[in-house]
Amino acid sequence: METGDFGRLFSELTHFRENRFHPLVWILGEPEIGENVYIGGFSEINATGAKIRIGEHCDIASFVSINCADSHRKCIGLSEEVERRDITLENNVFVGSHSVIKGGAKIGHHSVVAAGTIVDGVQIPPYSLVIGNPMQVKAGYYLDKK
Repeated sequence: METGDFGRLFSELTHFRENRFHPLVWILGEPEIGENVYIGGFSEINATGAKIRIGEHCDIASFVSINCADSHRKCIGLSEEVERRDITLENNVFVGSHSVIKGGAKIGHHSVVAAGTIVDGVQIPPYSLVIGNPMQVKAGYYLDKK
């Protein structure tokens, strides 16, 4: 079976549409994704009900979740609605494997999200290194490494 055939079959068997990245990248909603972006397999981009913008020249590794939705308050009876917040990755952002980008996050250009990091819904300055859980932001980390 050719790769294109697998992507079409997978799309037919699930609600995930084919995309330009990998047959096992799940894209929900209508995210805005720039040119020269790589998204590795088993990653999810969920823009259902909010705006997700991924700038140009970004590299998103495998097993990454970029998800605008947070349903925990609805699940435990504290809200009637799923909370949905916009997400922005500016140009030239690297996101390491097994990371989670939560709704409300805005990651500045030329920043790195280290593998396994959970990024809260905050603004990250350009040229930053974001690492860990809980996340630590090393603002300007890459600024003097140009």
